[in-house]
Amino acid sequence: MADPESYRPARQDIPTDPGVYRFRDEYGRVVYVGKAKNLRNRLSSYFAPPHTLSPKTRAMVTTAAGVEWTVVGSELESLQLEYTWIKEFKPRFNIAYRDDKSYPYLAVTMSETVPRAQVVRGEKKKGNRYFGPYSQAWAIRETLDALLRVFPVRTCSKGVYRRAEQSGRPCLLGYIDKCSAPCVGRISEEDHYALAEDLCRFMAGQATPFIKELQRQMQEAAAEMDFETAAARRDDIAALEKAFERNAVVLSDSTDADFFALAEDELEAAVQVFHVRGGRIRGQRGWVTEKVEEADGGRLLEQLLEQVYGETAAEASESAAIAEAAAPPEPRGSKHRPAAELAYREDAIPRTVLLSEPADSADRLEEWLSGLRGSRVTIAVPQRGEKAHLMETVRENARQALKLHKSKRAGDITTRSASLQELQEALGIPVPLMRIECYDISHVQGTNVVASMVVFEDGLPRKADYRKFSITGEAARDDTASMYDVISRRFRRHLEEKAQREAAGPRTGQVEAGAEAPERARFAYPPSLVVVDGGPPQVAAAARALADLGIDDVHVVGLAKRLEEVWVPDDEFPVILPRASQGLFLLQRIRDEAHRFAITFHRKKRSSAMTVSVLDELPGVGPAKQKALLKHFGSVKKLRAARVEEIEQVPGFGRALSEKVAAALQSQQEEAAPAVNMTTGEVLS
Repeated sequence: MADPESYRPARQDIPTDPGVYRFRDEYGRVVYVGKAKNLRNRLSSYFAPPHTLSPKTRAMVTTAAGVEWTVVGSELESLQLEYTWIKEFKPRFNIAYRDDKSYPYLAVTMSETVPRAQVVRGEKKKGNRYFGPYSQAWAIRETLDALLRVFPVRTCSKGVYRRAEQSGRPCLLGYIDKCSAPCVGRISEEDHYALAEDLCRFMAGQATPFIKELQRQMQEAAAEMDFETAAARRDDIAALEKAFERNAVVLSDSTDADFFALAEDELEAAVQVFHVRGGRIRGQRGWVTEKVEEADGGRLLEQLLEQVYGETAAEASESAAIAEAAAPPEPRGSKHRPAAELAYREDAIPRTVLLSEPADSADRLEEWLSGLRGSRVTIAVPQRGEKAHLMETVRENARQALKLHKSKRAGDITTRSASLQELQEALGIPVPLMRIECYDISHVQGTNVVASMVVFEDGLPRKADYRKFSITGEAARDDTASMYDVISRRFRRHLEEKAQREAAGPRTGQVEAGAEAPERARFAYPPSLVVVDGGPPQVAAAARALADLGIDDVHVVGLAKRLEEVWVPDDEFPVILPRASQGLFLLQRIRDEAHRFAITFHRKKRSSAMTVSVLDELPGVGPAKQKALLKHFGSVKKLRAARVEEIEQVPGFGRALSEKVAAALQSQQEEAAPAVNMTTGEVLS
């Protein structure tokens, strides 16, 4: 725990301009990012006597080991830079909102030449258009099913699509006219892409033009006595109206707004948003956050708007660029809009953002959002009328979401805290087990030896810090040698990074806004506890590796599979935890996760070793260029028959490389063993 006085900058060295500051810990990680109208006044407040600080602020300044700041030209620039740094560093003491559940979206993969419509959850992918979120998956599935009558866009997977291409027969949806079947050429890729654009426009709220066009077609067909076509258009209109009217009408047709409402207690906060487009509720979404910094409701809402709309703008720009590149060339005279316009930033960031209470820096937020949208955005708090009534509904949803979250999480937090405390006491470790690393060795009879490192922080897996190791040479002779090698490699790198940080000195003072961020530590920071999968030999090997490196503040234990006993270095007898112990359950989960991660890597490596291709021996041709060759020629046989000029047409192959590849393929043919007729024994030329 650091003393804030040890890194406190001189007051006269801190400028009085607006700016952004960040606190770093002893390992160089950013633990807090903030902005200020006056940097000197704001930073000085952190170095007041510790007993006068709030508990969370005191925890932050004692965790930090340095502070640096950047002067900016205006308060708007400070807001933008603060958002950028929070997104980049994900500081521990900043407010971090997370979805309180995984909501379903309707996704249209506009990044593909033949887009696909599907219902998805979880992480969004670049280049795709997303509509929602929706509170119920069945609702959007029914909507999509109705829309396929009018917009028969592909919904099948890549595997189904490829099989249909190869067989020349569409899937069931193609036969019942709920897919335009681009796989068998019933519609061109260009026309199918335009169809997907129309679906996106409809989902973005532009339903009226499509309904009017279908009505016109129905009337024309009826006038010409083509009643079958007229009936089909009538059913199409009914399907669109059903899909369009599924969302409740709450406001006038001209209302486009996002309604954000906050519910909070002393420790946590929940926010709900209703997305209203064209007067209808198009989607609902929720977030929860721990109040790790001192912040009122206005600050919480400001942070959420920065996170939500900052990510939305980035996704919109990336999607537009990818979709523009993926879109097939439009036929001459086409009236369809460019694919880049499908980003619909105006739809993602509405004209009006309504809040349950005033946000901090509302003027700067309006200016920032207006820049992202490309037109004026207004932030307000509704006081009366239908908008205030809807806001109360959103607020009630936030209250219920917070109540549900706390009831679900109470047991989880209690269990994790109990397991960590129990494990710490059973092993006699004097420091809290904030970070635990577990190592496992995997191989088959000494071949393809690999190791895994998994990380648990606060009792939860931190997958971004997982690592895989390939082990060769003398280190692969047995499990103890492999364990010694892996532990040595991991902590040797830690010592190197520690020496670099000490040589650089404390990071305190002014930095440029565009200054390069320090390279992220490859292995983050050291754990409180190292767990190895095995008994006394593996534990002794890990402890010896740490001792040889001069590390004495990291504790080591081993968990043996047979009786699930816990082994400690230099102890003749194991620690036996009760079978119902929460600490034992935690160790087992960590050990099993390390084993899963190791065996997955081992299988992948073993599979690669068993797969040998003649292309592996080509000089200067790696996996990416091998795929490019096979994609261009279709088979190795055609590649061998290709001339240098033909190889040169493959992306990434210049003249020199093409000549090397052609020569290597010719050499392989000349050295190949002669073919033999297995019936007569005759050697074939």
